[in-house]
Amino acid sequence: MLRTILQRNCYIHINNLTHKRFISQNPATRVCIVGGGPAGFYAAQHILKQLPGADVDVIDKLPVPFGLVRFGVAPDHPEVKNVINTFTKTAGNERFNFYGNIALGRDVSLKDLRERYHVVLLTYGADQDRQLGIENESQPNVLSARNFVAWYNGLPGAENLQPDLSGKSVTIVGQGNVAVDVARMLLSPIDDLKKTDITSYALDCLANSKVEKVYLVGRRGPLQVAFTIKELREMLRLPNVSTHWRPEDFHGVSDTIDKLARPRKRLTELMLKSLNEQKSQPQHTKQFLPIFLRSPKTLNGQELTFTINEMQQDKAVPTTSCETLPADLVLRSIGYKSSCADNDLCFDARAGLVANVNGRVLRNIKDTTSVEPGLYTAGWLATGPTGVILTTMNIAFSVAKTICDDVAAKKISVDESKPGLTDLLKDKRYVSWQAWEKIDAEETKRGQAIGKPREKIVSIEEMLKVAGL
Repeated sequence: MLRTILQRNCYIHINNLTHKRFISQNPATRVCIVGGGPAGFYAAQHILKQLPGADVDVIDKLPVPFGLVRFGVAPDHPEVKNVINTFTKTAGNERFNFYGNIALGRDVSLKDLRERYHVVLLTYGADQDRQLGIENESQPNVLSARNFVAWYNGLPGAENLQPDLSGKSVTIVGQGNVAVDVARMLLSPIDDLKKTDITSYALDCLANSKVEKVYLVGRRGPLQVAFTIKELREMLRLPNVSTHWRPEDFHGVSDTIDKLARPRKRLTELMLKSLNEQKSQPQHTKQFLPIFLRSPKTLNGQELTFTINEMQQDKAVPTTSCETLPADLVLRSIGYKSSCADNDLCFDARAGLVANVNGRVLRNIKDTTSVEPGLYTAGWLATGPTGVILTTMNIAFSVAKTICDDVAAKKISVDESKPGLTDLLKDKRYVSWQAWEKIDAEETKRGQAIGKPREKIVSIEEMLKVAGL
């Protein structure tokens, strides 16, 4: 029996050696992910787990990782940022490398990456906002909600935004979660914000804010709002803030409740409940004012005129009537779009995304049957700005699975070794994961000194200095 066991162990040992030799004699699948946000990290997690022997390099144009988790999630939503723990675990894999401060189109080209990797996955997100398309939109009192979020979240460069909060009203055009986040930040008690990782300069500005009324204006009705129930609940629970709905906006809405899908039904019921209770609620100086069925028409100084719409099925149809609202500060929040980082990309400029079919990048925008082998996209760059982080995770996992399946089916040739980025980065100031950890430690230290979880460094040069570069 002992001989049998020894023979069996010897057999297993020889097989393991043979297996390791087989792996070592075959080139590792080299994967480059462009963009260190949620889509990039979730894809890396899946590939490292499902594609044995694969090496994954993530590059990001900023010196720091995590993308929208760091720069988009509201400071008072620390629980959403817990996904950073998962991403950090992924980064601890010995087959993972991070290269911060390396930008596609600036430091490396798509051609460079294609030559040096078997697989290139583009996940660099959406960095532009859609315009209202009205006259005088470039007035100083009209800002992008995306830029406002970047300002209070410490995106490098956004510290120069300097929003003027000396007026009594802010009109936000758009009714998605970003719009509600901004409204909440404008109306939240300053003592609550002091406990978050909001930037100190934004905290000082909000502490001196004179804003009392925040309008949240959408072109469609209550049944079509894009914000979710969680965000609305938080707004309704803000201390010393009154919510004012317009009863006429909800005409006939209660008759449709039973026909709605559960998420939409619960959201609509909450709006109706708040509407019915608003007369009995205490009235406060600070007010949150959602308004429906309005499209921006003209801006004249500090007055914004809206066309009044009516719903015909799911479409907002303009009428001949108008309404004017105060516009001490206007924040547009009607969607994001991506930019084309490299001229070799098959980019759909009209949609603001990389042309793809299920994550596979097209060769030609007009031919959906021909794809670029080994080139993929995920996240908002692939789908447009839609959903929450969970949505991004599911799509990233799906595209990563497609990559693994394509490698297994030999749709991507991995017979030839690929060098990765080493030769291109010799003269570049890039931030490794270990260097990022120095920045992370310094930000945490600065935050603890003033009773915050983190004080973000907003200067790229200062980041690089802290990183030892």
